[in-house]
Amino acid sequence: MAFDGTWKVDRNENYDKFMEKMGINMVKRKLAAHDNLKITITQTGNKMTVNESSTFRTIEVVFELGVDFVYSMADGTQLNGNWNVEGNKLVGKFKRLDNGKELNTVREIVGDELVQSYEYEGVEAKRIFKRA
Repeated sequence: MAFDGTWKVDRNENYDKFMEKMGINMVKRKLAAHDNLKITITQTGNKMTVNESSTFRTIEVVFELGVDFVYSMADGTQLNGNWNVEGNKLVGKFKRLDNGKELNTVREIVGDELVQSYEYEGVEAKRIFKRA
């Protein structure tokens, strides 16, 4: 799949407003904006492995497409949901475990970049990655 590989965050769009809407405090938002996130994505059949490495943490997330799983964000917020392939996009539909509100995210390749879009309570943001 085109997503396979290692990607390093290059820039953000409206990410601070998105994190603010998520309830993340100002200090954590400022740090997260410069987290130097690097993700490595590998897919074998319906199983995907995403290794995330940043200033704050290094984790491995393994999931099967279409199967719900629990994911903890860097600030500790827990989500339950799943990823699916829709055309040339990876579409994630999640709900926060603390308040039941939806967080939707899409990963897609645009040119030579991986664009991860987020939407939470009407606030949209993007993190744009380049191949590392």
